[in-house]
Amino acid sequence: MKRIFILVGILMLIFSSSAFAANKNIVAAADPWPPFINPENSKQGLSMEIVRAAYETQGYKVTLEIVPWARAESGVKEGIYDILPNTWKTDARKKTLQYSNPYATNQVKFIKRTGDSFEYDGLKSLSGKTVGTVKGYGYGDAFMNDGGFQREETSNLITNIKKLVNDRVDLALEDEIVAKAIITKEDSSLLDKIVFTNNAFSSNDLYVTSGLKNPRHKELIDAFNKGLKEIKSNGTYKKILEGYGM
Repeated sequence: MKRIFILVGILMLIFSSSAFAANKNIVAAADPWPPFINPENSKQGLSMEIVRAAYETQGYKVTLEIVPWARAESGVKEGIYDILPNTWKTDARKKTLQYSNPYATNQVKFIKRTGDSFEYDGLKSLSGKTVGTVKGYGYGDAFMNDGGFQREETSNLITNIKKLVNDRVDLALEDEIVAKAIITKEDSSLLDKIVFTNNAFSSNDLYVTSGLKNPRHKELIDAFNKGLKEIKSNGTYKKILEGYGM
């Protein structure tokens, strides 16, 4: 009988250890968004390098699933995936996602056809324009609700750029670094046909988020914040940024 109790105790330790290990795994979801999310890079991009480095200091392992952005966002909100590694903050998202401390900043600019004299000067300057947007991206309530211009939604940036150069929309909108990386990869001939506005539409901090429906959301965000602080203090964060020319 004593041997049975010992055996049961050993099995309980094994199973509890396995459960603990499983809880140290994190599944992230995102769409391709180079250089921040780049599935063709062995390290999967700037965001994933920072996210993995931060979580590793806390004993977590992060895997990434590449899916369309709308699916990634809804999946994290519902707890299907654990985190979005690269999220902008909006009032709507704050109702369903817990945010980390920011770890990077995006300069989002309008993209126009070469030779177009347009310069962004507030939402009023968009009057009468049609702007190509990407489904699920966080442009902010003021932009999305303004009735002075039209928004035409697609699933990705490169579709918007092709529509832009073919006069089907007046402008597109994206982080400048991201846009140049995507266009260079998909169709570099388009680069000569477009330019960016001097004035930014927004300067958006980048966050890790976890869905409030996920029972681990507080644990996961707290762990990232602790890890981010650690990699900033030990030089890892700076080294990652330098690897991307930042």
